[in-house]
Amino acid sequence: MNAPSTIDLARISAMDLAHAARLLKGVRDATLAGQRPRVMPRPVIRESWGRMLAGGVDPDRDVRSRLLDEEELEERRRASPLLPVLPVLRDALVTVADAAQHIMVVCDADGRVLWREGSSAVLRKADALGFEPGADWSEGVVGTNGVGTPLVVRRPVQVFSAEHFVRTHHSWTCTGAPVTDPRDGTLLGVVDVSGPLRTMHPATMALVDSVAKLAEARLRERHVTALERLRAVAAPVLARLAGRALAVDAHGWTAAVTGMPAADRLALPKSLAAGRAWLPSLGTCRVEPLPGGWLLRPEDPREAPEPLPATRLVLDVSGPRRWTLATLGGARDWTHDLSPRHAELLYLLATHRKGRSASGLAEDMFGDPARTVTVRAELSRVRRYLGALLAHRPYRFHEDVEVELILPDHPASLLPHSAAPAIRRARSVAEP
Repeated sequence: MNAPSTIDLARISAMDLAHAARLLKGVRDATLAGQRPRVMPRPVIRESWGRMLAGGVDPDRDVRSRLLDEEELEERRRASPLLPVLPVLRDALVTVADAAQHIMVVCDADGRVLWREGSSAVLRKADALGFEPGADWSEGVVGTNGVGTPLVVRRPVQVFSAEHFVRTHHSWTCTGAPVTDPRDGTLLGVVDVSGPLRTMHPATMALVDSVAKLAEARLRERHVTALERLRAVAAPVLARLAGRALAVDAHGWTAAVTGMPAADRLALPKSLAAGRAWLPSLGTCRVEPLPGGWLLRPEDPREAPEPLPATRLVLDVSGPRRWTLATLGGARDWTHDLSPRHAELLYLLATHRKGRSASGLAEDMFGDPARTVTVRAELSRVRRYLGALLAHRPYRFHEDVEVELILPDHPASLLPHSAAPAIRRARSVAEP
């Protein structure tokens, strides 16, 4: 028997929208009933539905979480790292959204709605749906949607009609794209364009994704300006020092260096403070504060040889949006948040303790064993903060290191951002 085909946005846009909605409703109903639909949902939707079924989300109605009060909402708005780029988002999307009977919605990394603008008629419809400032639109609360799902998978997603897991959202189409911090890859939130079902257009996703990337570019410009200010402060300080030293910002980006090769970025512990500190890439350093960053002065390893920094490593991939690497060693405890790509690599190494070649990892991550250059480049970056904990030929964790892997409660939630074939196989046991 031939496998069912997969419905995509191009097919939806070519159909009468009412017919497409009925088709998707049949796909959803069959999936919820445990049957194999005659047309399969798109992979990003199928995997999201799997997470919803595993998490017990009610497909008939969302369980509305508490709405933020005005004071809480204003506090989140003031603290949001998206506030500086809000004018960029407004200029690029609000006029278009209003003309197309859409609204633009900006949410934080928790899925809380911070700002909404656009068609007044659609804003009233959104109010009736609970899509209002202060509302929680994370995937685990309201099911598959254009805010919560991009936050989980960390890529743009368009959700049309019955692709929404919760039935009460089927009259809507929504398209969201995540915005990440260019300094450290932290997820900052989502920009979304939503509207009634009849306003669906497949080009909306390209528009929203482009605007999200524009916002990230503006944040990158602000970071470059901040580094230049730090460099101006640090340059005369470094000129007076003998030996190795470097100035970095709070995210580890190098502004100035003397007596040693320059690295673009170092991984810093969140608890860095003035005094002496151990960094995996530099060993023990003397740390001094600078306006906008830190002065790091590595100690001479010939005077105090560095032992293997840890014997136990905990790799936590249990959460949908945060990956933490912690080395445990008494006074040298050190925690680092991982980028999505590095979380994939370290998960693969943790599940292959005897090691993987570059071609093996390329096959695991891209389905192409020839993509070894990309794998080696990423592992080189990983070694900046793992140091002696990571061996190579083949790539593996050092044999003296005990590795503990913390996994999510359900396989469907394993690194849901990842499209790596090996990780998709690990999740597939939970697909509906």
